[in-house]
Amino acid sequence: MGCNRRFTTYERADPSPLMVVKRDGRREPFDRSKVLGGVIRACGKRPVSIEAMDALVEEVEREIRQVGNPEVASGTVGDLVMERLRRIDDVAYVRFASEYRRFRDVDSIAEEIETLKERKRREDALRDQVPLISLTDSQIAG
Repeated sequence: MGCNRRFTTYERADPSPLMVVKRDGRREPFDRSKVLGGVIRACGKRPVSIEAMDALVEEVEREIRQVGNPEVASGTVGDLVMERLRRIDDVAYVRFASEYRRFRDVDSIAEEIETLKERKRREDALRDQVPLISLTDSQIAG
């Protein structure tokens, strides 16, 4: 008599070890769960799904591994996370940035917020611009 249960195994390529070089020079293995934990803390009580956070971390890890270096600076990881958080949620971005950049005082945080607001204004202005040349699909196809 069998157990009447189904077991599935998955084969996955074991990626080469990736080391993160900390600010003080220490090296430690890249830990996806640590990055996700930081993103979850930054997104706390914000309208960001766990799926979106997980996808963000997946994208960061994939980008780091595509470079092919066995080591990555912790600053690079933080910059990649911040870049993606900025696109998802402004508050989560500022929360993460305040921890990651270790702001000295309130003025530093305010300066970061102003930079974020200016970047958003530029992005909105670019989005609202009318293209100089309007091509139809048939014109593009040639």
